[in-house]
Formats: sequence, structure tokens, C-alpha cells
Amino acid sequence: MSTPAVAYYRVSTAKQGQSGLGLEAQRAAVLSYARSQDLTLVEEFTEIETGTRKRRRPQLEEALSHTRRIGGVLLIAKLDRLARNVAVVATLMESGVRFVAVDMPEADNLTIHVMAAVAEREAQLISSRTKAALAARKARGLKLGKAENLTLEARKKGAEVTRQRAIRDMRTVAAYAGALRSQGLTLRAIALQLDQHGFQTRRGGPWSPTQVKRILDRSR
Repeated sequence: MSTPAVAYYRVSTAKQGQSGLGLEAQRAAVLSYARSQDLTLVEEFTEIETGTRKRRRPQLEEALSHTRRIGGVLLIAKLDRLARNVAVVATLMESGVRFVAVDMPEADNLTIHVMAAVAEREAQLISSRTKAALAARKARGLKLGKAENLTLEARKKGAEVTRQRAIRDMRTVAAYAGALRSQGLTLRAIALQLDQHGFQTRRGGPWSPTQVKRILDRSR
């Protein structure tokens, strides 16, 4: 007899939820995983949000409650739609419900918690830097959003933002790679996992064991 499963989806806007944009891809991924693991999907919950830092997710709570009642497994369509908030991840882990992120099924609690902590910290830093930059521009009497204000200095700052974003992405990769390494995976196996889950090198190419070792060494 197959195990019952509950699906949890999340879309970022009401418009996206109504149109099904992004939702169908999540549903297809969940159904494919359920079939491969002999799971029977019995219920689906969809969260519609406008931000990533929302602390309470009613649909997730309902999904957890339902999964607990039927003694099933909760299938989360995309880990990156969930693991951006430490409080939410902690709620999920403390629920006692068995759950699987179908886009990263090998991720354990440690991996997910590390990724959540990194993502939340970086989001806080970006918010602080953006507010400080806007306040500084306003203090100089510049009107925000005006094309003529895009001076050479502003363009340089834009390039720096892009560089910092790349650094942030590499920190997330390093956190994930470090968690996999702590589980005993080889450098080659970690490289394969990074490729399979859409993580790219700074040049946009596939990962090699040497590159994995380099990023792990830098993160120590």
C-alpha cells in the first residue's frame, strides 16, 4: 500500500496564483516525484504571498496539520521558495512531520537550516545597504528614480551591487557544498549535486571537483 502525501506550493503574487504561472511547474514536479516513490497525493495546499520574509504561512500550517493527521509525507515543490526564512524552516522541522523538497530530496535538516540562515542574513544585509544608499541620495538632494541621476558613480555602484550579488550566491553554494561534505560526499559527488540542482559557477559553467574544493577552502 502506497504512502499518502500532501503537496505544498508557494507562489509570490495573487496574479501569479490566479494564472497558474509557476504553479503548474511545481505541481508537475511533485506528481513526478510522488510517482517515482510510490506516494499517493491526497491533498494540495497553495500559499500566495507578496514577500519572502513573512513569518506566518497559514497554508503551510494547514498542510503540516493535515499531513500529521493522515500519517503521510509533505512534498514541498521548491526548496528555494521555503528555505529563505529561519523561523519558517524551524517551524517545519519542529513539527515532527516527515517532509521532502522534491527539487533537492537528498537535503537533510542541517542542509536546509544552513541555506535558510545564509539566505535570511544576506536578505537583511541587502535591505540595510539599499536603505542606506537611498537615504544618502535623498540627503544630497537627488530625486530617486531619475535617469539623469545615473552618474558614473551610480553606475559603478550598480556594478558593485552585481558583484556583491555574485558573492552572496557563492556563499549559498559554499554553505550547501559544506553541508554535503559533512555528510561524507566526495568532491566529485558534490559537483554533480550542484549541477543537478541548478547552481552555477561564476562563469555559468558546470562544477568540477577542483572548483568545489576551492570554494570549500575559501569558506573556512
